[in-house]
Amino acid sequence: MSGLYFEDFEIGQEFNHAITRTVTEMDNIMFSALTHNPQPLHLDEEFSKGTEFGQRIVNSLFTLGLVIGVSVGDTTLGTTVANLGMTDVRFINPVFHGDTIRSMTRVMEKRESKSRPDAGIVNFEHFGYNQRNEEIAYCKRAGLMRRRPV
Repeated sequence: MSGLYFEDFEIGQEFNHAITRTVTEMDNIMFSALTHNPQPLHLDEEFSKGTEFGQRIVNSLFTLGLVIGVSVGDTTLGTTVANLGMTDVRFINPVFHGDTIRSMTRVMEKRESKSRPDAGIVNFEHFGYNQRNEEIAYCKRAGLMRRRPV
């Protein structure tokens, strides 16, 4: 396991994740289809030409999943018990086919679990940026993290 344990996280710690990902048309169409989302903004090029974006935009839940997903290898791989929730989710700029996404994670706070002596709660902030360094997504996430085995 390459994830960090509860004790390894420090408040204010930042992770600039090395993994980046160029989003493809296939990603957008498949994710929308798999989640039964028929929104024409994601699927219909002709419809989307008439919107303020002028083209299809990538499904925002795919974007959020990608931004958080690339953080796992550096932070929680094999050491998380569960996600406890996500708040303050926002999508600042649209993502288009061909955009390359990078992520940064910051540790906001941490505390020992009151009900689980083998775990603690770490609150993360996740930021997503495109190739133009424009912020495209943000959220706060609470993770129940394993404590280091004794």
